Amino acid sequence: QVQVVESGGGLVQPGGSLRLSCAASGSIFSVNAMDWYRQAPGKERELVASITSPGSTSVADSVKGRFTISLDNAKNTVYLQMNSLKPEDTATYYCNSNLQITRFSPVRNYWGQGTQVTVSS
Repeated sequence: QVQVVESGGGLVQPGGSLRLSCAASGSIFSVNAMDWYRQAPGKERELVASITSPGSTSVADSVKGRFTISLDNAKNTVYLQMNSLKPEDTATYYCNSNLQITRFSPVRNYWGQGTQVTVSS
């Protein structure tokens, strides 16, 4: 069994900061990559940022320069540092972990339940 659990969401004023965490735990052989997605009410889920196990990163243009993704390989934990938050960043943020549970198993995506981020004055 693999569990993916996000934390760190909440209510913040415009211009403020939050740091999201996501930990993958359980029977894990290797983590290839971890991603952050978000979904606002009435909108499709969108990719916010990605990081591979060796440390290669990418972020969406809408958050470039404000959000930073990082990975602690030893803890299978990914972080999303969000600065200069805007009301349009309001969404449920989901973590995805792309991993193998054994050397011989296929690579699969495991999703967390999401954490709410609300940016409002």
